[in-house]
Order: sequence, then C-alpha cells, then structure tokens
Amino acid sequence: MAAEREPVPGELMERICADPAVARALAWAEKHAADFAAETVRIAEIPAPTFAEAERASYIAERFRDLGLEQVTTDEAGNVYGLLPGEGKAALAFLAHMDTVFPGDLSHAVSRRHGRLYGPGVGDNSAGLSGMLGALSAMQATGARPRRPVWVVATVGEEGLGNLRGAGAATNRLGGEVDAMVAVEGSFFGRLSHTAVGSRRFKITCRAPGGHSWHDFGRPSAVHVLARIAAAITDLPIPREPRTTFNIGRFEGGIGVNVIAEEACLLLDMRSIDGQTLDDLAARVRDVAGREAGRDAHVEVREVGFRPAGGLAPDHGLVRVCAAVLRRLNVSPQYSPASTDANIPLSQGIPAVTLGVTRGGGAHTRGEWIEIAPMVRGVQQLVLATVALADPRVHLTGA
Repeated sequence: MAAEREPVPGELMERICADPAVARALAWAEKHAADFAAETVRIAEIPAPTFAEAERASYIAERFRDLGLEQVTTDEAGNVYGLLPGEGKAALAFLAHMDTVFPGDLSHAVSRRHGRLYGPGVGDNSAGLSGMLGALSAMQATGARPRRPVWVVATVGEEGLGNLRGAGAATNRLGGEVDAMVAVEGSFFGRLSHTAVGSRRFKITCRAPGGHSWHDFGRPSAVHVLARIAAAITDLPIPREPRTTFNIGRFEGGIGVNVIAEEACLLLDMRSIDGQTLDDLAARVRDVAGREAGRDAHVEVREVGFRPAGGLAPDHGLVRVCAAVLRRLNVSPQYSPASTDANIPLSQGIPAVTLGVTRGGGAHTRGEWIEIAPMVRGVQQLVLATVALADPRVHLTGA
C-alpha cells in the first residue's frame, strides 16, 4: 500500500480545522481573552531577572502539571519541561523564555489601561509564556490533541548575558528527539522568523596609572583612552546587506571629576544575520582597541556574549506550515529576522522558527506594554501550529 501523500499546507489547514476538537479549541480561545490577560499579569508580577528565574519556574511547573502535561521536570540549567503526549516519536518542542532584563528589586506591578497591559517584562516574555499556557488550556478543555508527542519548555537565560543558555540546554537534551523547534515570543504577532540574528558582545576594559587632574596632567587616563576607542568604533563602516549593527550599551569609569581615571570599561553589542560578517566586525573592533593600547595604558577585550546566526530557506516545510497557520487566521506572515531561543537549534542544523503571541511596544523599558485582544489569535495560532506540526504526514526536516 502506497504511503499517504504529504498534504500541501493549505490543504492541511482545511483538514485540521475540520476536526471538531480543534474547532472547539479555537472557539474556546475566542471566549477567554480575559483569562489570557490574567495569566500574563500573574507571570509578569513574578520577578525573573536572568540567572534568577527560579520563582517563576516554580509557577510554570505547577501550571504544566495543572494542564496535564507529563514528565514535568526541571533541568540543571533551570528550564522547565513538560510533555504533551501523543503517539510515536516527539514531533517538536515549543520554547518560551522566562527571564527578563529587569532587576528583581524593581516593582513588577502590572496596570491595565484601554485594552492594554503595562509593566516590566509584560511582553518579553510574560505574554509568550501565557500564550503557550493558553494554547495548552484550550486543548485540555476541548480534547484537541496532537497526534505525535510535543515537548513544551520554559527556558532560562535568553536575555542579555544569559547567552541563550537555557535554549542550549534544551537543544542538547531534545535535539536528537524532535524534528523541529518553535520559539514563542510575547510580542510581534504575525512575525514568522526563520532567520536568526547572530550577536557577539565584548567588554572592553582600559587600565592606566591614573593620578591627580592638575599635578599629574599628561598621564594616560583610562577614560580618555576608552573614549577614543569608542569613537573609533562608531566610525567603522557597516554594511547594509547583510544587515549588521552595533551598540555601546554601557560606558563607565573613573571615581571623580578631578581624578585621572585608573580604569574604565564599556559593553559593546554587535549583530548581524551573517556569521562571517559578524566575525569580521569583531576583528576590526579588536584592531581598534589594539591601536590604542600602549603608553602605560592596558586594553583588554573580552567576549562576554555570543549568539550564533543561522536560518532556514523560505520554502522549508516548517516555514510553509507556520505561514499557512497565520493565513488561516487572516494574518499575512511577516518574515523578519530575530534573536531568540531559535538561534541555538538553527545553528546546530535543527529546523526552528519564532512566532509571536500579541502586539506591543516599549520592550526592555518600564513602560513596556501589550494589547490584550490579539492574544486570542496568538493562542489560536499556537493551537493550530501544535496540531499541524505534529501531524505524522508533515515532514519538518527539509523543504
């Protein structure tokens, strides 16, 4: 007997949406926007700075158990895993990061105004976690189930100098077990990212003898040397294609206005969608720093962060199915690069994309906000993606 033909994505959506359980799950989501908002608030009000996600992880693990996931565990990195059961080999893993850029002692209170939620980390990534939990709730309430098993993972260390350590641990654990991975972010609903923005982050430190601003005038100042390095970096030519950027996010040093600084340092973020271009930029930065060393001034360049670039072809099966999911919800997919948990599996040859749950703005500021209403379609998207990508007839390992 011949094997069943793999359905084209549009045809697959027709079949899936004709399933009464899936139709019930989509209808359930229409009625529970308030629940998605409330879950987002509960998550957002639990501080979870990078490297200190344990309290939020405990809450997520409890919710995984409430929703009937199997094999709920926490790994050594701090990731929380749960398995949505099915038949045969696991199809894929959904990853949503728990950490935020905000310190734990900052107020995490969330406010609601005019159909929006405002608060630190409410979109990045509380809404992503809430959307994932919302999709699981919709499936639990209506009996919609993927045919193959699906892992759901709440990850640590996605932000800043966390360097995607949670995604790395999850990929090492599950990479040989799943066909593909999907990173879930709170904002940018409608974005379908299949290109990973790579990044390299340097801490550049300058040390000099220092002294009194009057009596020792002429001695090298660590601040002066570092300022020249920073100015030279800003003058470096950057290609428009492939898109490449840099940012000096922090500059500090010295102890007083009348003190020649003994030490100063800066943090530099460099990004590109092309790994070789990123490496070339990093080499030029090292050259700039090296030219300013000497004359009793010591300059050290230390890499403190790295995110690999990677990508899938636009006609890859994973991309095509996720695009069909969005079109089914009357959303035109936006194919824009992103830096997310998906960077890690992509760099290791595992198909991965990033999807968003709602729309918002002010990311990484205290005024961060999201819209509540789009969360309904964001959750519906995750329900359809779960069922579609776990369909045994769908091949996720190539175009």
